[in-house]
Amino acid sequence: MVLEKSVLGPEDIEVRLLVDRVYQLYGYDFRNYAAASLKRRIRNFLRMEGLASIAELQRCVLQDRACVERLLLGLTVNTTAMFRDPSFYVAFREQVVPILRTYPFIRIWHAGCSTGQEVYSMAILLQETGIYHRCRIYATDTNEQVLQTARNGIYPQSQMQEYTQLYLKAGGSRSFSEYYTASHGSAILRPALRQHVVFGLHNLVTDGSFNEFNVILCRNVLIYFNQTLQNQVHKLFYSSLCKFGILGLGKQETLRFTAYEHQYEPLVRIEKLYRRRD
Repeated sequence: MVLEKSVLGPEDIEVRLLVDRVYQLYGYDFRNYAAASLKRRIRNFLRMEGLASIAELQRCVLQDRACVERLLLGLTVNTTAMFRDPSFYVAFREQVVPILRTYPFIRIWHAGCSTGQEVYSMAILLQETGIYHRCRIYATDTNEQVLQTARNGIYPQSQMQEYTQLYLKAGGSRSFSEYYTASHGSAILRPALRQHVVFGLHNLVTDGSFNEFNVILCRNVLIYFNQTLQNQVHKLFYSSLCKFGILGLGKQETLRFTAYEHQYEPLVRIEKLYRRRD
């Protein structure tokens, strides 16, 4: 976490010492996360754990790996839903899919996939547009626990009514219930949706490029990074995209004021869909 010395208060110093220690011991780097968001999440974690101070949390981090895993869940953002921001999927269906049809094989990286709902949403869209069989989706996150939920593809049945409405707004053309089986209060997604998905660990902060992609989706992740880290991640994305590849960001995210602002042209500006210039 980058903070000017002149504005460092006692809590800022404790937070910086904590994230430095987590990075040194376990390799998880939160030093360039947005300071206000990071402090808020640490305070929430202290309340959940019944800890009195950040200093007490530091002692737990030193002694208890299970505490570290819980802390990682507390510091990373895992809010998601199927067909979240349905207008994005409408734009993707109408503007991106025709481009993808021209490729014999399509590689998609869904970075920061969380518990997987948006990955399966994209799989459904690609299946309905007839190109899923030519796709491979690489869905990555920093946390193994959320990745396991994504791999399982099992979600509360109580969420399906909301997801159905979002699916329809996103341009879905079938009955959403075709994509899952209801069982004992859970909705189990059809195995065919996982057929072309590879889930794996990848840390946007510390790990490098691992393939060349036609599409990179990273929605509602970068808003939690400071400008330094955003530029670092955009460098990773740019180097990982093929010529004229597509980048999709979240509604509150932008390429403006980044080092890569002029390396893309807007494909659907309002939906934060961009195309690499060369």
